Amino acid sequence: MNLIKQEKLQETLKIFKALHCPIRWIIIKSLTSGELTTNEIFNLLKNIGEDISKSALYYHLSELRDAGIIELAEYREVGKGAPEKVWKLKIKGIKINFLEDL
Repeated sequence: MNLIKQEKLQETLKIFKALHCPIRWIIIKSLTSGELTTNEIFNLLKNIGEDISKSALYYHLSELRDAGIIELAEYREVGKGAPEKVWKLKIKGIKINFLEDL
């Protein structure tokens, strides 16, 4: 397998790994309507009955970011505390051509 195909396979596997978790699909779906802060995503998950800690949410967000699915849009000042991260979708879809990509 040549180096370019090997790199493409690694990128594809990273995306598959990031998408294996239902909570991550909820995060992706919530970002289809626009940018959200980490706290807004946390509250959305809590409101639909997901029992998740902040540290678990940070982990899910980092996995989606590392796979190139979401990205940091900006930091937003909220009150007197540290600026809050604002997230957005980086890609709108994924297309895999089994004959060429893998």
